[in-house]
Amino acid sequence: MPTFDRFAADLTFADLSEPVLQVLRRSFLDTMGVAAVGSTTPLAAIARQGATALFGVTNAGPARMMMDGTPVSPAGAAMAGAFTIDSIDAHDGTSPCKGHAGSAIFPALMAVADAQRGQGQPVTGADFATLLAVAYEVSYRAGLAQHATCADYHTSGAWTAVGVAAAVARQLGADADTIRHAAGVGEYHGPRSQMMRCIDHPTMVRDGVGWGAPSGVTAAYLATMGFTGAPALTCEGEDAAEFWSDLGDKWRLVEDTHYKPYPCCRWAHPALDAATELMTTHDLTHDQVVEIEIRTFHNATRLAGHEPATPDEFAYSIAFPVATQIVRDQVGVPELAAETLTDPDILRLSRATTLIDDPHFTKISVGKRWAQVTLILQDGTRLTSQPRTPRGDADLPLSDHDISEKFHLFADPVLGRTRADEIEDLTGRFDTLSAQDFSRLLDLCLSSPS
Repeated sequence: MPTFDRFAADLTFADLSEPVLQVLRRSFLDTMGVAAVGSTTPLAAIARQGATALFGVTNAGPARMMMDGTPVSPAGAAMAGAFTIDSIDAHDGTSPCKGHAGSAIFPALMAVADAQRGQGQPVTGADFATLLAVAYEVSYRAGLAQHATCADYHTSGAWTAVGVAAAVARQLGADADTIRHAAGVGEYHGPRSQMMRCIDHPTMVRDGVGWGAPSGVTAAYLATMGFTGAPALTCEGEDAAEFWSDLGDKWRLVEDTHYKPYPCCRWAHPALDAATELMTTHDLTHDQVVEIEIRTFHNATRLAGHEPATPDEFAYSIAFPVATQIVRDQVGVPELAAETLTDPDILRLSRATTLIDDPHFTKISVGKRWAQVTLILQDGTRLTSQPRTPRGDADLPLSDHDISEKFHLFADPVLGRTRADEIEDLTGRFDTLSAQDFSRLLDLCLSSPS
């Protein structure tokens, strides 16, 4: 078993199996779709303004902000890109870690790749695939270790800072010892933000990746300059050892990566799927439904959101998205519009929704998310779904067609169909691209939609 730093330093493209590459290709396309629609949000606009003001171009080279094109430092581009993706809660995730990695990893690695290209060091698709694999695998395992050893439930920014630091240090040509220090710096300075604060009080802080990504990038650059920070306890602590024991033999990124059909918190997804199934099976219209009961695990019941006033409150709610799905038969881009928050039909059902904290679902919602929905009709009939977990997990995967449809739903209105088609084509084979063709993919993902 290699240590995490040797794994990060020595991994080659030849070590990546087809299942690993398939996940990376799917995540690339999925993340760019979310980034496209995310670039239109007020949160993303503020992040870009902040990056421009605080993270100007340095001797590390200019890096363009995702879906915008404005040059800033690599750390600034990583911050703006991570906030952009995280502004729409539809990016890939990992249920065992209760969080998301791609929203930090892609903007960080793409920012550094863009800066390196400007300095005459372009990367190939195979190079980038290897860096992604390092970042995902180290992030997932650090996240598992952190959740097992820390009392508080921290955001994804806390543990993605470790994976980003390790991968970016590798990207900058660091050896294993320097990668080890980069991870330690990333862990120490990464945002130990408490996720449930954003669940209870939804605002633009979101899942912490907006600071996790630049923390990891900064840590890597500092480590290559001689800044020390080892050990990263989530990678090297005694309590973390079990999560690294099969490193190199087993890929957590293959087993644990999920994709989201709806742009809201994953905890709401089993209820959304259950409500959809009931409405379809019984051929119902929303005016036939008078009450909704959602039985689910404890933390999900804290996603109240019966009357969300902002997109952030919508993202971290459960009653309102379920009511939206029942009324609109989808929770897609149109439902992200401000007018949705005042839709009288949706508000009627959302206000008539009861969330039930079920101890059994809480007990079994470890690595999975469980819910059961009951619809009460005008004539008093009660229709109850089977308990279920959400679509998109490894045991109920979205198909490549599903992910393609989701990508175009998000990207086409922002980028146009021609540009979206080219992104889909190139991400679907990005690991085979020459440095020149991968540079084209960077241009498509980093330049302004206009």
